[in-house]
Amino acid sequence: MTLAEAIRAALLTGEARAKVKAARALARAWRRDELKWDFAAPIPDRPAWPAALELLPANRMPKRGAGGVKAVALWHSLAHIEFVAIDLALDMAGRFGAGMGREFVGDFLAVAAEEAMHFALVERKLRAFGTHYGALPAHDGLWEAALETRHDVAARLAVVPMVLEARGLDVTPAMRERVLAQGDSHGARILQRILDDEIRHVAVGTKHFVARCEQDGKGPVNHWNTLVKLHFRGALKPPFNDSARLAAGLSRDWYAGVA
Repeated sequence: MTLAEAIRAALLTGEARAKVKAARALARAWRRDELKWDFAAPIPDRPAWPAALELLPANRMPKRGAGGVKAVALWHSLAHIEFVAIDLALDMAGRFGAGMGREFVGDFLAVAAEEAMHFALVERKLRAFGTHYGALPAHDGLWEAALETRHDVAARLAVVPMVLEARGLDVTPAMRERVLAQGDSHGARILQRILDDEIRHVAVGTKHFVARCEQDGKGPVNHWNTLVKLHFRGALKPPFNDSARLAAGLSRDWYAGVA
C-alpha cells in the first residue's frame, strides 16, 4: 500500500474506535518502512466521522463545566477535539507530505497516533459516566480551519498547531484544576498527559513552520502574523500559558502582534 492510500483509508474510517486503530496501525507501518512513498491517491477534503454525530454551530453547544451534566459535556467536547485532531494530523501528512518530506510526514503520523491515544483515554472516561462519543452534539470549527487552509502548508501550520492547539495549552491547566477540585484525580491525570503531549505537538508545528519560512525566504514571526490575520476567524485572547507556549517554541514575540 502507498502512504497516501493508507492515509486516505484512515481518514475515510468513520467509526471512532476503528479510526483510532487505523491511525495507530498507520504510524506503526510508517515506522517499519512498510508504506511506499507515493502521493497519487487523493486526500479527501472532509474525513468520515461517526454517522450519528450531530454537528451544531459553536454558539449552540452545551455548556461545559466540572460536575454532573456539565462534566459529561466537558469530556464529550474533549473527545471531539481529540477525534478531529487525529484527522487533522493525518490530513497534514497526506495533503502536504509530498512537498515537505519524510521528517514532516513522520512527525505528523506520530502526532496522529498520540491524538488517537488521547481520544481513547477520553472516550473511556465518557463510558465511565455511562455515555459515549456521539451522544451529544459537537461543532465543526476545527475542520472549518482545515478547509480554510487546505491550499497552503504554511497557513495550515500557522492556524492549526500554532493557534488552535496552542490555545489548548492555555486552557487545559485551569480545566485540570477544576476537575481535580471535583475529586476526579483520574481525569486530572488524563488532562495532564494531554497537556504534556500537546506541548510537543505545537512544537512540531512550529518547527516545520519556521523551516518552511526559511525555505521561502520569509521572516517566521511576521509571516505567521500575516497568515493568522488572513485565515483565523477568531481572536487570540489572553490569558496565555506563556511557559507552555515557550516550551513549544512560541515566545511572546510571536503572538503579541495579533493578541
